[in-house]
Formats: sequence, C-alpha cells, structure tokens
Amino acid sequence: MTSATGRPRRTVQTRRNTELALVLAAVLTAVLGYAAVGLRIDGTVPADAGTYGAALGVLALLAHGTVRWKAPFADPLPLPIALLLNGVGLVVVYRLDRATPGDAAPAQLLWSGLGVGLFILVLLLLPDHKRLQRYAHIGALAALVLLVLPIFFPPVYGSRIWITVGPLSLQPGEFAKVLLAVFFAAYLAVHRDTLALGGRRVRPGRGGLRWLPPGRVLAPVLVIWAAFVGVLVLETDLGTSLLFFGLFVVMLYVATARTGWIAVGLFLAAVAAVGVGLLSPHVHSRVADWLDPLGSIADGHGANQIAQSLFAFAWGGELGTGLGNGHSALIGFAAKSDFILATIGEELGLAGLVAVLLLYALLVSRGFRTGIALPDPFGRLLAIGLAALVGLQVFVVAGGVLDLIPLTGMTLPFVAQGGSSVVTNWIIVALLVRMSDLARRPAPGEAR
Repeated sequence: MTSATGRPRRTVQTRRNTELALVLAAVLTAVLGYAAVGLRIDGTVPADAGTYGAALGVLALLAHGTVRWKAPFADPLPLPIALLLNGVGLVVVYRLDRATPGDAAPAQLLWSGLGVGLFILVLLLLPDHKRLQRYAHIGALAALVLLVLPIFFPPVYGSRIWITVGPLSLQPGEFAKVLLAVFFAAYLAVHRDTLALGGRRVRPGRGGLRWLPPGRVLAPVLVIWAAFVGVLVLETDLGTSLLFFGLFVVMLYVATARTGWIAVGLFLAAVAAVGVGLLSPHVHSRVADWLDPLGSIADGHGANQIAQSLFAFAWGGELGTGLGNGHSALIGFAAKSDFILATIGEELGLAGLVAVLLLYALLVSRGFRTGIALPDPFGRLLAIGLAALVGLQVFVVAGGVLDLIPLTGMTLPFVAQGGSSVVTNWIIVALLVRMSDLARRPAPGEAR
C-alpha cells in the first residue's frame, strides 16, 4: 500500500495477542514453581496453589486488558517480563518462608496487587508522558523530602533508609528515584546543548570535556554530587547513593554525548565513597567484607553473609539443587531481600541465575529502544533513565551479592521482598509501556 505522497505505508502491528500469550506463560511458570516448592518440601501441591494462581492470573489479565484498551501499540514485552520476575520472586519468597521465621509471601502478593493496581492507574490517568515535565521541579522537592525523612527514624541494620511506624515500614528512596528521573530528564532536556557545547573552552581535541559549562548550568551537577555525599554521610546507605548519582551521570551522558561527563562522575563518586568509607564504620565494614569475604572464617567468627552467599552460588553449580532443596536460608535476616539472588543461584543454578539476569537485560534494552524511538528530548531521556534505574539497581544488588562491589543492602527489582520496591518498579514499567505506545503509534495515514 502507498500513502497519498506515493511513499509505501508502514504497517504497525499492535502485538497484543503476543503479549497475552507471554502473560499467560509467565503466570503458568509462577504457578508451576509454587507447586514445585510444595511437592519438594511437603510431598504434595500446596492447598492454596489454585487461589495463588487465580489471584496472579486475575492481576495479569487486568494489566493486559488495560494495556490493550489504553496503550494498544505498546511494546509487548515489558509487562510479561515484569509479571514473570514478580512471579519468580513470589515463588522464592514462599520457598524461604518455609525455611525461615515469618510469612512474607502473602504480604508480597498483596504488594504485587497494589503495584499492578498503580500500573493500571498510571495508564488510565496519564495519556501522555510529557505532562510529567510540568511537575518536574515539584517532584524534585518531594524526592528531597522523601530522602531526608529516614534520617529522623532509627537505623535498620546500620542504614537509615526506612520509615517505620508500628508494623508498617516504608523505603521512601524507592519512590524518590522515579521523581528524580523525571526531574533529571526535564532539566537535561532544556540544558543539554549548553552542557555539551556552551561555556569556556578547556582543551582542544575530540571527545571528552572540550567545554566547561557556565556556572549556572554546572552548579546543579555539583549540588547533586553534594546530595550524593549527604545521603552517604547521614544515612550510611551506599546503594541509594550510587543509584542516584549513577542515574544522573548516565542521563547526563545520553543528553550530551560527552564521555568526559562519565569520567568526571566516576571520579566524584569515587572520592565521596572513599572518604565516607574511611569515616563511617558501617560502610567501612562492608568494604572490608568485600575485600576479604572469608576473613570472618579465618578469625573464628564463622561465615558472614557474603561468604554464605558465595557458598550458595558454588553449591548450586550449573543446574542448581532444585527448588526447596538449598540452604541459602543460612544467610540470615537478608535472605529474602538483597540476598534472594543467592537462593536463585543455589536452587536454580547458573542457568536460572543467567535466565533472571537476561530478563532484566531484556527489560532494560526495551526501555532504551523506546527512548531512542521517541521524538521529544524529555521522553527520550525519561525512558532511558527509567530503564537505566532498573539496570543500575540490578547491578548494585547482584554485584554486592556476588562480591564484585561492596554490599549495598538494596532490593532486587520485582523479585526481593519489599513492598516499596515492588510498587515503584510497577510504576516504572507503566511509564515505559505508556511511552512505548506513543513511540510505536502509527502516524495519520499509516496502516494498522
């Protein structure tokens, strides 16, 4: 077919049936995993397997139906990937419930339901991502308040990142990261040319920082670095600090295409991390465990969490010990949060671990693809920033558990126990779905 101009028309397929098939496959995988845990531990399928499968299926179909209705041209992969990761997380949390005190799986299912509800709400109430640009500065102020609030509450396991009121606990930094991504995208969309070319010349040559931006533009970069140091000092939270500053550096590079900004960002982050690591006993102990994960055994204190995690990965081998047949619960209080990846590595093996990491990589790559396809600078930066948030958080968590970087104490998106994390990541997926619908929507005159 040809358009009125004589050019061939581009046929745009909605791919909603493909998404539906993948959504059903994700739900079926989660239900089979839930049944496999019961068979291995009790010798029978859990009595509530049907209820669990029905609840997860209803949530999945509601989410898919909303996408089919409100975002018909959206990328068909983000929703099934999020559902599969969330389902795997529910299975592993349930498996750990059987080996540790507490009953976290039902609460995690409720948080997942709330997350899917917010996913639907975002698609219903936000027809165009560009509306967020109007509220970027208000969002930045709200993010700052959310980051400061935990300072006034007692530390949890050495870090002040939680707000605890009775039995309810909340990690406000999870919500702040989305607000900051919106603010960074709005700020860089306006000032990207000045950051890339304006200001005083530093040195000749290609690449790098050929120009030093004016003070009024460079000042926010330094303010964000100061906030990075502030979070490190006041909350002793290395993970959140790395995540926020890493997000800004990635988005700054995407906006300016200047590799020099990455070098400057890494240098400033290293200076802050080393300084705080020397001054903060909590951060210093994590660095010490990273440098010598087996040191506690040599000192006669037994295996610490990092050592137990490494033992779990080693014991899992290539194919794992099987769901319900591992001992990663020995890791202790963090087995269901940042160390949940160790259970996956032990019971599903290297194959399962790689599969989970590839799902994250695919989700991030689809977010990048959406950003590249969007014509407006704000949307392009926002989509890439949100996808980078997921990728950076997975790197920070996996790197800490695998002893590649110091342990940070963050939660693995969608998989680890934590209501704040699950809800926030469902909002991120909703925004990516909304932006991908606008990016793939056919122009007037194109075939559907």
